[in-house]
Amino acid sequence: MAGKFVSKRNCEFLLYEVFDIVSLTKHPYYRQHNKKMFDMILDAALKMGKDLLQPIFEEMDRKQPVLENGKVKVHPSVRTVMKKFGEGGWIAAKFAEEFDGEQLPYLIADCCHFIFSAANYSASVYPGLTSKAARLITSFGSQELIDTYVPRMLNGEWQGTMALTEPQAGSSLADITTTATPADGGYYLIQGQKIFISAGDHDGVDNVVQLMLAKIEGAPAGVRGISLFVVPNLRPEANGKLVSNDITISQIYHKMGYKGSPITELSIGEKNDCRGFLVGEPNKGLSYMFQMMNGSRLSVGAAAAAISTAAYYAALEYARQRPQGRNSKTKDPTTPQIPIIEHADVKRMLLFQRSFAEGAHSLLMQCCRYADLEIVSSGAEKEKAALLLDLLTPVAKSYPSEMSILSTSEAIQIFGGYGYCDDFPVEQHFRDTRIHTIHEGTTGIQGMDLLGRKVRMKEGKAFSLFVEEVRADIQAAAPFENLGPYVERLQQSMDELETVTAQLIRQGQEASSEVYLSDATLYLNYFSLVAVAWQWLLQATAASKALAGSPSKADGHFYQGKLFTARYFFHYELPKTRGLVTRLLDSDRTTLEMQPDYFYD
Repeated sequence: MAGKFVSKRNCEFLLYEVFDIVSLTKHPYYRQHNKKMFDMILDAALKMGKDLLQPIFEEMDRKQPVLENGKVKVHPSVRTVMKKFGEGGWIAAKFAEEFDGEQLPYLIADCCHFIFSAANYSASVYPGLTSKAARLITSFGSQELIDTYVPRMLNGEWQGTMALTEPQAGSSLADITTTATPADGGYYLIQGQKIFISAGDHDGVDNVVQLMLAKIEGAPAGVRGISLFVVPNLRPEANGKLVSNDITISQIYHKMGYKGSPITELSIGEKNDCRGFLVGEPNKGLSYMFQMMNGSRLSVGAAAAAISTAAYYAALEYARQRPQGRNSKTKDPTTPQIPIIEHADVKRMLLFQRSFAEGAHSLLMQCCRYADLEIVSSGAEKEKAALLLDLLTPVAKSYPSEMSILSTSEAIQIFGGYGYCDDFPVEQHFRDTRIHTIHEGTTGIQGMDLLGRKVRMKEGKAFSLFVEEVRADIQAAAPFENLGPYVERLQQSMDELETVTAQLIRQGQEASSEVYLSDATLYLNYFSLVAVAWQWLLQATAASKALAGSPSKADGHFYQGKLFTARYFFHYELPKTRGLVTRLLDSDRTTLEMQPDYFYD
């Protein structure tokens, strides 16, 4: 596959004109960086995507991992990818200098990972997972664990994973049964089974390090009794030699998409010789794991938006080149056909894709901005950034994941019958992105998290801060006359969001939690549309400021494109909130009162 898969210009627009990454360099933690360095990093990421990842995009899909003699064999380029990502500092990009990291702002580091996901999602997962697992160890692990595992993970020699899911538990982590028994020597003997573990074993690295949840014997029931362990597939001995750690790869799953990275089932401790090393304190494993899980949720949302971006550019290029039909006003069949991009319905499909992908990317960058501010701030500002990031995480995970399915489907539609064939990349993008509504907590779980916890936490403080943020940006957009209709529409939407949220919270106080959360997913969809409309007003404001100057012809077209895409979102997507509001304020309880037996004939 060749062709454009991401927009450098849009990355620059978000980094410099919308979120002002350069302002972060005023803080001591990021003082060593500057715009020139950010430009170089962005160029290097684009080169990695174009030269290393994109050329093997289709081949990794066609030649998927296999299990041979107990070992998972992946595409040979995976070892090269891990090596180059390690050597280039990409795995350690956000790590502090004390861990030999690059100490990059989240804004630029995650923008680069967005590029990698757009170029080849399957390949990007290997270093991405490793980075998050290593960060978990540096955050909560002992110095011995850090020294033993982190350097080799950050240099790409060893893979990191997150091992949570079990057959009988699924998303209900309170029901995991993997056990950890204390043993002499400062370790625990681990026994159990884990399923759906991304990159749980492969020959693209020398070792795989599982960050695994298990229960120590005698621990409290439920999530309060979960502990976190480092459990390597091969454990390092005192002499540096790697020996088997009694983990068997019992199967790999054959998937609809995302085929370049293996999803494995692990059988642990069948010989009672699997050693796990406790991370932090006993029974606090789930709280530790949520650091990695929340980071992974943002990465899942970013990957979905990135895949949709790649599909959008493929569809855009095809629409420019594909002649078919004539203008509706042209009656002469002998006149030349026109490119399909000139048809209004094709422009609608392209605008839908762009408004989603660039709106979602902006929301994810907003989250990165909060992550950076949490690092450099203190006191009330630090708490504000942390609360806003926490509130928006389920939105930034789920909206891109759900909408990417529709967006990549529209890309196929633009290609017509060709899009349904594997001669073009969009069918693979469609398959690859489908996992994201399931990865790291389903959309239903994210909805319950948002409505059940996030909007109510600290007596609604996070939600109130969100309202303040949006209203401040509405006020900043108000002086631009061309944005007047969108200022008014978003203002009305925020008024409505406050009203609906307050009414639902009152309902939750008066009725059971089952009633309160029955339409949590619909609330998540509603909240997401308003949040992305906010992001489009932010982008439209930046574009309007730039157009007030003297932009070049190319930049003028770019900024006009931003304004038209914002216009599309406010006229085509934001109105979808009307039906959701009607449903959310309706007291009918069909889904609760419907009996399972009624589904059967």
